[in-house]
Amino acid sequence: MRTILFLFLNLLLFSITIQAQNLLPTPRNIQAAYDKGTRSTDGRPGKNYWQNIAYYDLDIHFYPATRVLSGTANINYTNNSPDTLKQIWFKLYPNLYKKNAPRQSNVDIADLSDGVVIDQLSINGEPADISRLRIDNTNMSTRITPLMQGQKIQFSITYHYTLNKGSHIRTGEIEPGADFVAYFFPRIAVYDDIDGWNQYPYNGNLEFYNDFCHFSAAITVPANFVVWATGDLKNGSDVLSPIYYQRLQQAGINDAIMNIIDSSDLKKGNITATGKLQNTWHFDADDVTDFVFAVSDHYVWQSSSLVVDPATKRRTRTDAVFNPKHKDYFKVAADARKTVEAMSYIFPAWPYPYPHETVFDGLDQMEYPMMVNDNPLENRAESIELTDHEIFHTMFPFYMGINETKYAWMDEGWATIGEWLISPVIDSSLVDEYGIAATASNAGKETDLPIITPSTEINRSYFTNSYPKPAMGYLYIKDYLGNELFTQALHNYISGWQGKHPLPNDFFYSMNQGAGKDLNWFWKKWFFDNGIPDLAISSVKKKGNKLVVIITAKGSKPVPVDLTIYYNDGTREKMHQSIAAWEKGNSSTTITVKAAKQVNKLVLGDPHTPDSNPKDNVYEMR
Repeated sequence: MRTILFLFLNLLLFSITIQAQNLLPTPRNIQAAYDKGTRSTDGRPGKNYWQNIAYYDLDIHFYPATRVLSGTANINYTNNSPDTLKQIWFKLYPNLYKKNAPRQSNVDIADLSDGVVIDQLSINGEPADISRLRIDNTNMSTRITPLMQGQKIQFSITYHYTLNKGSHIRTGEIEPGADFVAYFFPRIAVYDDIDGWNQYPYNGNLEFYNDFCHFSAAITVPANFVVWATGDLKNGSDVLSPIYYQRLQQAGINDAIMNIIDSSDLKKGNITATGKLQNTWHFDADDVTDFVFAVSDHYVWQSSSLVVDPATKRRTRTDAVFNPKHKDYFKVAADARKTVEAMSYIFPAWPYPYPHETVFDGLDQMEYPMMVNDNPLENRAESIELTDHEIFHTMFPFYMGINETKYAWMDEGWATIGEWLISPVIDSSLVDEYGIAATASNAGKETDLPIITPSTEINRSYFTNSYPKPAMGYLYIKDYLGNELFTQALHNYISGWQGKHPLPNDFFYSMNQGAGKDLNWFWKKWFFDNGIPDLAISSVKKKGNKLVVIITAKGSKPVPVDLTIYYNDGTREKMHQSIAAWEKGNSSTTITVKAAKQVNKLVLGDPHTPDSNPKDNVYEMR
């Protein structure tokens, strides 16, 4: 009983400590969410949190020879918001290639088109006048009979467009007989508690923000094409010849990497069901934010699976689908498997949430639910880093529902730290320094904006703000808390916000709550404030057989302190202090070196710690 009372008092003190934290800067529109009770400063969704949902039934016909995609999207949408909706906004992402559309990516003249053509529209079973649709490039809206809280509305949209042949921006023809088809259907935009309708246009640079939905897709292609997609293949025995369907089933329960389709199979043919001109492939996916598919008539297919959740014995299948002339891809299946394993057991140590992950040999470096579109790479290290980076996105943004359009750092930063930590698991010789030098170079310039700046308002610092800078912030907190406590804090965030739409402060407060520590001192300095990372060796004094080294923080960004001592005999020693060295607001810290041997020099720095002025990081002993 005394033990239970002690634990209760500690939990109470822990709760009071977190509630007493100094709150982070809060914009007025975010404060309004706290006032309405949809968000809370304890890091959990508020008691009035809500989000809308849609069920998509897609009937798609795609002809690779002409690249024409036509189909019907039947959408059942539920308004869970407290607001009465008088219009519905849609996203038409293929209109990035529409003539005269504003874009930040280069598009070949040959790929410019009329965009998505809406052929028919019905609302709740009644035909609607498509001439009254308001289409503004990648945004489309239509007036509706007011839709109150809890009410549903049904849309049926028949449409067509031509997939791009070149100008491959996350989607398009890869080569004759191989296509990656993304963003291919009209979808209802997110309506949330912060901005209402997401009206940010897609410009080819900023990424995506979609609701968690259910997808049922029927994809009809010529009979000799295989289809890979988000979700579970529901009619594999109907569209694959028996031997290939059997191999697919075996891959789902087999730890070894096996060939479902190899080069000899391609020569023999008859991989798909015969006797038809076309096959229709059926896929289902629950609680995902997007749906994509890829097709080929000449790609090989390697596959394996592994247990990702020891408690339930649930397995995830990992696939590599590629042109066999790309030799680097013969190692991708193993790299993908190791990535999923590392994510499930090492970092973030959360059971991989989906039934499969397919890495497709494409022309981009882009992630989708259960799918990756990766270009081939001859450099082995780059191939590993690309594979694990894109697969890591499964957690962020997809499992966590991040608004990538506004907060790219909330998903790209995690994929970057995932890349840093998992690449050495796949190949122990790798030291991934992606983006560190760029961060040090850009720090303090007029283009260097705080990470918290919405991605929609950033131009030249988009890369550093989205990828390395937030990744370093996560890495430094991991170092500060230790692996066990950091994992506990991260799992608190994941469990509280999975399947929802967390904002930056939701993440910060959730990590505080999970760790039982007020980390706002660091969050504010690293994510909200201006400043540069800049440490210096300012003083070295001998005291007997000891060296007293004073490290000064000349910049205001708190970074770990890593001091390497080089001895005259060629050996070296490394000493480390986490960001705790700067927690009290001090501008210097002391490292005492017990030098039993003669020291040659002292060097400050680490591959994952940028320094804007590294000239004062070396001290040569006299």
